[in-house]
Parts: sequence; C-alpha cells; structure tokens
Amino acid sequence: MTPEVGTLACTAAGGLVVGVEGEQYRIAPEDVRSLIFAGRPAPVILSRVRHIRGIVTGEVTIEGHAAVHPAGRAVVIHTREGSWIVPLVSFQRVARGEALSAPLFPLLPEVGL
Repeated sequence: MTPEVGTLACTAAGGLVVGVEGEQYRIAPEDVRSLIFAGRPAPVILSRVRHIRGIVTGEVTIEGHAAVHPAGRAVVIHTREGSWIVPLVSFQRVARGEALSAPLFPLLPEVGL
C-alpha cells in the first residue's frame, strides 16, 4: 500500500483544508458550497505567517483552484506545486462532516505517445 500524498479535511467553520507536501491550503466554506452545488471552480488559498524582528506579519495568496472534473465524478485540485484528484463522493462526505478526511491522489500530466 502506498502512503498518502495528501489529505482533505474539514474545518469547524465548514471550509476545507488541503494538506499536501507540507503545505496547508484552504478552501472557504462559501466556495465549497458553490463548488458542490453549482460546479463553480473554487480558489485554493495559502496563509503564511512570518515573524520579523518580533512583528507578526501575514499574507494570504491564491495558489490554485479546485474544480469538478468534466466527467463529474471527481474534484481536481490544481496548485503551483502540482495537481491532485479526489472522488466527488469523498469530497462531499468531508465537506458535510460525515468523514474526517479523504486521501488525495496525484494527477500526473498526460504524456503524448
């Protein structure tokens, strides 16, 4: 069995946390709802907190997006680090709080033959 590359987990506020390669990306609750019910792509954001000379600074950046796959059976998450896929049913169960987490699977780029 191969180890999980990443995980998808629910927050207390209803948003999602995408944990991949040591980074914790977030999808806001309202974006999760629009992705599930309307199929609209959702921004994937990354929050960074820095401590410079005792001063705490932070920044929030959009690092990618999540969208329903054209076949309608999976959600594809694209970031600068790469792309991952999760079955739509697993995504919905985590978003509703029925499951604590779901594994993400790496999406390899297609290679022309």
